[in-house]
Amino acid sequence: MKNVLVVDDSPMIRRIAKKILEELNFKASEAEDGQKALAAVASAMPDAILLDWNMPVMDGLEFLVNLRQMPNGAAPKVLFCTTESDVKHITRAMQAGADEYIMKPFNKQIVKSKFEEVGLC
Repeated sequence: MKNVLVVDDSPMIRRIAKKILEELNFKASEAEDGQKALAAVASAMPDAILLDWNMPVMDGLEFLVNLRQMPNGAAPKVLFCTTESDVKHITRAMQAGADEYIMKPFNKQIVKSKFEEVGLC
């Protein structure tokens, strides 16, 4: 079973994402900001990360830059999951090392499709 870390400051988004991921046969864990996510990946690198952009303490982009510099930090597939929809944000995310982009609100079909695109489903 593949592991996915859900990083979002909204408990409701984390709960919904975790439920969807578990229905897709992933093991899901959670972090509420980028700093807590860095601590989580330092102890156990997941197969994928579903990552919010706007969070307190450390935002998603800063987390992604730090992740990609870690040993084995290039391994997880990172899917930004955010309300940021302009091309500049998407370009910055992809240049920083994101593998895919999911717009909020999302549903099981969208998550499954994006995870298939990155080779996880």
